[in-house]
Amino acid sequence: MAITSDVLVVGGGLAGITAALSAAREGADVRLVSHKQSTLQQASGLVDALGYVPHTRTETDTDPAKTPTAGRTGVHDRPDPAGPLADPFAAIDDLPEGHPYRLVGADALREGLALFDEVVEGYQGAHTDRNALVPTFGGTVKPTARYPEAAAAGLASDDRPMLVVGFRSLTEFDARQVAARLEAAGVPFPVVGAEVAFPAAFRDGAMVTRLARALDLDESIDGTPARRALADAVDPHLDAVDGGDARVGFPAFLGDDEAPAVRADLADYLGAEVFEIPMGPPSLPGLRLADRLYDALDDASVRYETGVPVVGRELAGEVDGSDAASGRLEALLVDRKGTEVPYAADAVVLATGGLVGKGIDSDRQGVREPVLGCHVPHPAERYEWYVDDAFGDQPYARFGVDTDERLRPLDGDGAVQFPNVRVAGATLGGADVAREKSASGVSLATGLVAGREAAAEVAR
Repeated sequence: MAITSDVLVVGGGLAGITAALSAAREGADVRLVSHKQSTLQQASGLVDALGYVPHTRTETDTDPAKTPTAGRTGVHDRPDPAGPLADPFAAIDDLPEGHPYRLVGADALREGLALFDEVVEGYQGAHTDRNALVPTFGGTVKPTARYPEAAAAGLASDDRPMLVVGFRSLTEFDARQVAARLEAAGVPFPVVGAEVAFPAAFRDGAMVTRLARALDLDESIDGTPARRALADAVDPHLDAVDGGDARVGFPAFLGDDEAPAVRADLADYLGAEVFEIPMGPPSLPGLRLADRLYDALDDASVRYETGVPVVGRELAGEVDGSDAASGRLEALLVDRKGTEVPYAADAVVLATGGLVGKGIDSDRQGVREPVLGCHVPHPAERYEWYVDDAFGDQPYARFGVDTDERLRPLDGDGAVQFPNVRVAGATLGGADVAREKSASGVSLATGLVAGREAAAEVAR
């Protein structure tokens, strides 16, 4: 027997969650399925809208299937994109025509961010259209539209002196290197990096989550509560920072469930404002964000399952042999503990990720979307998928499913491939979200529209 819903969302990342919430708000009965745990736990927790705009391409350049010489001649070897942008909305019209933002429009980005602001507490940035500049664990300054309250005191627009604290047990975070790179980037304040051995009770290489838990519980370390012990280790280094109004930045592990209390206690002990610097995986800000978003799904009565990959599909007419509604998706086959179970829905949202998330797959034979078999335009010659400069404007970064303005996938002839399917997030083609710093914004904007369109499909 099939499991039924009005709208079935495939993918548990930001785009899929946004689509599910959007469809539920339109009155649809929504179910979300995901092959793996949300990739949000690998993310920084920052919500980018658009930080950089690639240089203008020709019409041929924007279509990867019409690019005969991109790889070997360096046609796509462009200078770095323009930015960082102060106002992401003002630059949307400068993006290539096939970009997801050009499909759904700036209003969709605004509405997507507004939905995020409504369902996720503990974030700042909603008071302005302008990007904030947030230091990262690599010593760069990242333009972003929304950022956790935990990162607020670290903004590069603040001219107070900064102490960056690292830990000998966290080898992936080099505080002195972060400080040096920030100063080299021209931030308008002095930066000092220092490393401390905290706590001695933890072995080298202690997991970030273990450190966070110790601070959450304020565990005793050699007779001293963990928060006080950390402050005592950091306090001597404050003398190295010029000025009396310093702020102190830590790798993002200052607690999990009790993170605000941890920061408040540290600030009180140190007499300085405390903030977190976003890190790579495992990312506590990403885990915190995932928790809040899945709480929002619960509040919206969206049912969700993880660890259930889609392994097949059923199209209208395939079972009874008729041609009626040819191409319309009737059900997806989902692997539940080795059993293929049909999940039927009036509309489906595909938000499985891009090349990194395996929502788009490739091999020597070509590039494909593996769940439904949506068409992915790309040059037949593999040498045309990339340019020689590793940091150049790579054609493969824009590979993804082509859609119409209603986010329905298109086949190789430009016709709608699956009328009741909508595509969202990194599964869409046309954007180099890593280079543009637009991944979260594209997920929010297209997820919002895809969910709304899927709910409308149900009502038809």
